[in-house]
Order: sequence, then structure tokens, then C-alpha cells
Amino acid sequence: HDGADGVANGVHRLTASAPDGRTAVAHLIVAPARLPAPAARSHGFLVQLYSLLSHRSWGMGDLGDLGELAAWAGRALGAGFVQVNPLHTAVPGAPTDPSPYRPSSRRFPDPVHLRIEDVPEFAYVTDHERTRALRERAGRLREGVLEKDALIDRDAVWELKREALELLHEVPLGPGRRAAYCDYLAEQGSALEDHATWCALAEVHGSDWHQWPEGLRHPRSAATDRARVELMDRVDFHSRLTWLTDTQLTAAQRTAREAGMPVGIVHDLAVGVHPRGADSWAQQEHFAAGMSAGAPPDAFNARGQDWGLPPWRPDRLADSGYAPFRELLRGLFRYAGALRVDHVMGLFRLWWVPEGRPPTEGTYVHYDAEAMLAVLVLEAGRAGAVVIGEDLGTVEPGVREALRERGVLGTSVLWFERDWTGDGSPLPPERWRADCLATATTHDLPSTAARLTGEHVELRARLGLLTRPLEEERVGAATDTAEWLDVLARLGLLHGTGGDTGTPAEEAGIQAVHRFLLRTPARMVGIWLPDTVGDRRPQNLPGTWDQYPNWRLPLADAGGRPVTLEDLAASPRLHALVDVVRERGGDRDG
Repeated sequence: HDGADGVANGVHRLTASAPDGRTAVAHLIVAPARLPAPAARSHGFLVQLYSLLSHRSWGMGDLGDLGELAAWAGRALGAGFVQVNPLHTAVPGAPTDPSPYRPSSRRFPDPVHLRIEDVPEFAYVTDHERTRALRERAGRLREGVLEKDALIDRDAVWELKREALELLHEVPLGPGRRAAYCDYLAEQGSALEDHATWCALAEVHGSDWHQWPEGLRHPRSAATDRARVELMDRVDFHSRLTWLTDTQLTAAQRTAREAGMPVGIVHDLAVGVHPRGADSWAQQEHFAAGMSAGAPPDAFNARGQDWGLPPWRPDRLADSGYAPFRELLRGLFRYAGALRVDHVMGLFRLWWVPEGRPPTEGTYVHYDAEAMLAVLVLEAGRAGAVVIGEDLGTVEPGVREALRERGVLGTSVLWFERDWTGDGSPLPPERWRADCLATATTHDLPSTAARLTGEHVELRARLGLLTRPLEEERVGAATDTAEWLDVLARLGLLHGTGGDTGTPAEEAGIQAVHRFLLRTPARMVGIWLPDTVGDRRPQNLPGTWDQYPNWRLPLADAGGRPVTLEDLAASPRLHALVDVVRERGGDRDG
């Protein structure tokens, strides 16, 4: 560690030479022992950004909405953070996979999230007829989602935004903007050049690089060099879009911090990338060919899981001094006040499944967790950022302890926090861990309203997803919920707000759940934004593909009516829940 031995924090390359001329090279990663804990307890919101539309966004939530949400939540509601889904680049081509967890690239953000009107050049587009037509079409898309029960159509939104961005691309950048763009290009170097080249080639040859002409299947080939020159204008177009997205992400974090948030925007790092996407092309030597990461069979999934994401090769990572991981983190920490690491157990080991084999025939492959954690702590420490590990599910012994020692927070979800070593009863609040983000639910789980009403069982029954008879499932879910309600009642948490006895039972239940979370020592308490308005529908129903509209639903109220950002700001129900949180939020600092 920096200090006694005087070796500065960072990654050092050591070369050893023997008298007989033999040489060897090794990397030395010097990182702080741990990340500092967040200075004070804070509460914040968790939201899937695309699901939060305003009257200004084009049919899905965007970075303009994120800035508005952060400024309002920080200034008016005393929130310390807003956590969003991964905003990584998706694999292009309709229909795109709507899951934010199967990106083309984790290194660069997706320009579909841009607020077009916030790009300075938009003011100087001369073809007013076309911009008016684009905005009218955007208005129709937005109205479809908000008023006509349409699903969020990312492809349609992107088609409109791409047309607008082609127009914007013709507007010359002013001297200051050009200098900023050139700085960004220089800073991102070949990583961005490869990314933009892949995007340009995908426009010509389709988005599966395995099907491209032989010569183009490698970023360093002569054919790719020639194509890069031929497609120079498209490479510049995609580079500029990435820069514009980066500037709006940076602006959202600045807005959050200016609104008084100690953390700001919590970004999400997906566990892997699509086997046919930009990163798997540009960084081929670091990925295990013919392998896919997944999960072994467990209590919830007898067949195991194959996520279809190529894993990193631990040997190549080590040989490079963990350069791909360092660069990935550095890019995200440009605009993240905190980073949620999805399936953080993947820093220790991943279940590798050979292509064409069932997940049951996979095996665990271990990574050098000490090195992976050192890199994570090094980059987060440099950025002054918090790290939250998503450690739900099967976690091998020692992992949570190792993460806690390095100052990485865990994730604790109310319904799963039971005394598993004892009688399995709900864990009392004082026995929860402090080093965590505590929440009532996540994007993969039922909303709190659905759990309290049993709606989650009915939904799975309608879709034929139950593994036990319906009555058995109903009884099991009701028993589980009743146990928790009993605990909440015994602790005196189950009552209406402000002496109001008229609060509906399900709303009072949601308030009680959050009172409970605030009784725990958790350093961060997250409110699932749909819970503030009683949304019944999950954003994602694991195990479904086309039976359920995963990742395409707008935020909605208890009756399934879409709720806009403007509606949220005026919602008495949201304010009542936030009052509950703020009532206790201030007395547990430190």
C-alpha cells in the first residue's frame, strides 16, 4: 500500500532479468486496503430509466429525465442517490434485445438515451420542417405509451433519434465544442475507434460479426484498416454520438451533486456482453471462445442457466495487468457517483458452459479475486465513488466477507433477509448488515404492492409459470407475507402516515416495509420508484421470453395507468412515502 514502502497506488510493470539473459515480466497492482464507507446514511430511488417517461422524452425515459429526477429528488426529497439500469450500448438491428443486461458493449453508453433537444447543435439545424416532423412522430410514440397502452418501443425511439442525430451531424461544432470532442477522442483512443468502427461495419454487414467477410472479423486486420478509412464519415458519426451521450451522462451526475446528493447517480455494470457485439469483436483475445457464462442448477432452477455471455479469460486478464477491467471501470466512473456490480460473485468465479451443452455440464472457473478487487478498489477510490455488489442468490463462503473487507457494499432485499442459520424467521432489523444497500425489491422481483396483494402469484399462474399447484403457491406466498406483516405490526410500524387512519392497507404496508428498512443499520436505503405509486407489474419476469413484456413497461400506478415524471412530482402517495423515510432518515447518520 502507498506509504511505508513508497510504491504509489496504481498498476506497475516489473521486469526481472537474470545474468544469463532470461527476462520475465509481472504486474504489481497497488491499491488502498479498502474503500471508505459512505459518510452518512442516505436514501434514494431505484428506477429502470427507460420506464420513466416525461412529457418531453421521445417514447422512453432519457438522460434529460434522469437529470430532472435527480435534481428534484435531491432538492425536494432529500434523496442521496438515484440508481438506474445499465445504459450500455445495445446490439443494433430490429428487433433489439430489450434487456439492458445483454449489451453489445459495456465500455460505451447507448445514444438511444440522449435527450435530442439538449444537444447544443440541435438549435442550429436549418431544416425546420424535418425537425418538426420528427418531434411530431416522437409525440405520437410518447402518447401511445402514456395514453394508449402501447409498450415502450426502443427500436422506434432509436429510429427517430438516429434521424435527428444525422441532421445534427451536419451542424459544424463551434471551436470550444470541437476542442472538447477532440480531447474525448484522444482520451478514449483505440477503444472508441474500435467501437465506432464496429458500429459502422454493422451498418453495412449486419450486427453479427461472426458472419462478416473473413478479413473484417478482427479489429487489427488490413481489411478492417481499409474499411475504417472507407467508412471514415460513419466512424466519426458513431464516435460523436458516444461523446454526446458521455457529456449528457456527465451532466446528469453534475446535476445530482449540485442538488445536494452525496452519491448522485448509481450506474449498473452488467455481468457480461453479447457474443456477437462490439466488445467481443474488439477484445476477442480476452474472451473465452465457445464458452458462455451462466449458473449451476439450484433450488430455484433445476436445469441451471445459460446467459449466453462469453466470459473473460482469467489468464489473459492477468497477462494484461487487468487492463480491460481497469479501462471498463475508468470509463464508467467518469459519470458514476457509485457503481452497482451485477452478480459481483463473478469477480471470484463464473459457471462456464461449453457452447451447445446444457448448463448442467458446466464448471466453475476461478478468477484472481484479490487482483479483481484490487483493481475495483483502485479505480473507485480514484473516482471517490461507492461500489455496491449485487450478491443475491448462491454465494460461495468467504465472498461476502472479502467484499466487506474491501469496503464494497452488499445488496439486502427485505423478503430474503431471514435467519437462515436458525429457524428461518424474518431477520430483526438490528441483525441486518450495515455495509449494504437495503431495498424492498429489485427489477427482477415482484413490486411490494404485488407481494402484499398476492398479485405476483396470479400473474405467474396466468402465464403458466408455476411449479406447484396454484392453491399451494397462494398459501405459500400468503404465509410468507403474513409473517412479515406480523413482524411489522409487532414493531409498531404498521400504521398510516401523519395520524391518517384512512391509508389503504396495501399503501400502509408499503410504508411499513420502508419504516422497517430504516430501522436496519444499512448505509443506503433504496426505494423502488414504482413502489411509490403502487405499481403492480414487475419490470422483468425471469424465465419468460415473449410471454411477458420484459423491459418494455412504463412506470404505472396501482390501476396500471402510466405515471409520468411530472405526475410523480405531484403525487400525494409518493410524498407520503418519502415523508415516512425522511422522518427516520435523519436520526441514523454515521
